[in-house]
Amino acid sequence: MGLLLAAVAAAALLLLVVFLFQHRLMYFPDRTRPDPVLAGLHGVIEGHVTTEDGLRLLTWTVPPAGDDKPVLLYLHGNGGNLLHRAPRIQCFAALGWGVVMLEWRGYGGNRGSPSEPGLLRDARAALAAIAEAGIPASRIVLWGESLGTGIAVALAAERPDAVAAVLLESPYTSMLALAARHYRWLPARWLLRDRYDSLARIGGITAPILIMTGGRDWLVPPSMGDALAAAARAPVERWNVPEAGHNDLGAAGAVGAAAEFLGRHSRHR
Repeated sequence: MGLLLAAVAAAALLLLVVFLFQHRLMYFPDRTRPDPVLAGLHGVIEGHVTTEDGLRLLTWTVPPAGDDKPVLLYLHGNGGNLLHRAPRIQCFAALGWGVVMLEWRGYGGNRGSPSEPGLLRDARAALAAIAEAGIPASRIVLWGESLGTGIAVALAAERPDAVAAVLLESPYTSMLALAARHYRWLPARWLLRDRYDSLARIGGITAPILIMTGGRDWLVPPSMGDALAAAARAPVERWNVPEAGHNDLGAAGAVGAAAEFLGRHSRHR
């Protein structure tokens, strides 16, 4: 009986630790402030947006090359900071696209701590700033990367008339589904606070959607992209690279695939 009680107590303690420190298992911020010049980027403008709860967040912006070019709101994944997306912003600029890369709360020198409600506030502030700059909804495109796909889906479903297209790179159905897949021994349904339930929300999007996945993605299986596509009500396209993993879709041609998609489904030619 004593051993059983000790085992139960140890399991309860483990679950308590996981519950209290779950954000450390989900978010991996590089908290240093990134410098675009040190990253070799030229023409990138450092700016800020202010959230509804008063946080001033860093942005990297590249103006569009013309009034017929899309403007991307780029929502990055759970690791690193904007510095790790420098090659991506170079690709966008080479196409003449405008881009606002948002740095999440708790990342890149920003105050605050990441959470699902907080990141959604961050994205709302950046979307509002783009609209306030005079960019019409017909030119605004959301690009979500990994964790950022959950925020992109939530924002596009919340503001269906505010964006022209939604691009999802390595998307998951929900964080609960991912936790159940990778931590089968945990009662994730009872522990997880930030659930990012894209499967439940994607039906609220009216803009065209591109879902990009890698066939060798060990973290987020491409079958989750298939499930999201099946649940979408808006026009949706799938782009899957069988040999690609979770972090190398850019090298596999994701930006080119996105450009072709926007050419078919938006006014940007």
